[in-house]
Amino acid sequence: MSSTLDAGSWQYRALNELNPGLDYLSLGLEDLVAAGAPVVAGTADLTYSNGLNRFQASHPDRFVQFGISEQHMVSAAAGMATAGTMPFVATFASFLGLLCCEQIRMDVAYTKLPVRLVGHHTGISLGFYGTSHHATEDISTMRAIAGLTVVSPADGPQLRAAIRASADWPEPIYFRISRGRDPQVYGDGVEFEFGKGIEHLRGTDVTIIACGILVHAALQAAERLAEEGVSVGVVDMPTVKPLDEDLVRDVAGRTGVIITAEEHNIIGGLGAAVAEVLAEHPGGARLFRHGIRDEYSLIAAPTRLYAHYRLDGPGLAEVVREQLEPRS
Repeated sequence: MSSTLDAGSWQYRALNELNPGLDYLSLGLEDLVAAGAPVVAGTADLTYSNGLNRFQASHPDRFVQFGISEQHMVSAAAGMATAGTMPFVATFASFLGLLCCEQIRMDVAYTKLPVRLVGHHTGISLGFYGTSHHATEDISTMRAIAGLTVVSPADGPQLRAAIRASADWPEPIYFRISRGRDPQVYGDGVEFEFGKGIEHLRGTDVTIIACGILVHAALQAAERLAEEGVSVGVVDMPTVKPLDEDLVRDVAGRTGVIITAEEHNIIGGLGAAVAEVLAEHPGGARLFRHGIRDEYSLIAAPTRLYAHYRLDGPGLAEVVREQLEPRS
């Protein structure tokens, strides 16, 4: 029996109509099916909030509704993978990356099964749902699990490209995606390569290394700052693990300051990954990690929260200005 807040629910239909970016998850899965991949998909009572209703409609024989049973869903996905399928399972990132950590570690990563885990509505994008639904620790948790790839696409087209690229990727993957209302950075023809960052702009004063929705914010900030005469580089780092260490070292050798930007706690996330590279391979650039500064985020509308934590274009530009001020 389906939940009154899922299939057929006007609330979720309305949500999906407002979030066209969610279609890219289903589009990516349909690409794999068309290419002959043994894809199956599942979700934990959230068919409309992650856009899998489209895949369910086109491939009902490849779809499983697990209901509110996230841990069971992950373990079942591991079981399906042993039977030769490539499962993609999706739910809120706060549940998948934290509640299901043990099942991901033992049933998926330890066994090296080709399970693809999709944590959506990441960071503080669920706004009024509050701390229980905010996912600001999932990158650090997933990064620490051996043999698990961590990907944070900037937008829907990049997610679709990453899903297509996952067909031949040997490790299990944690995809960290937002809520589908996010501005696009890429066109539909974008390519994706695991472990490779994308340098949008080269800068000598400061380089922003971002992932997820902060890539668009970084490009906005760079445009603002360029008008002020500041040379800003922007790097999209969609694969947080394995990190593109060569690109980090290259940037560190030709820019004064590196600022990492993420919708996540600064402890253990993208900023920590970049810091680890710079600690082992000092390159001269000073590092500042920008994100949620080790606290439980406030409860408000997402746009208000992004502005409060300076995770939008204007806020990120302000952070850059502060870091370029003369230091005593």
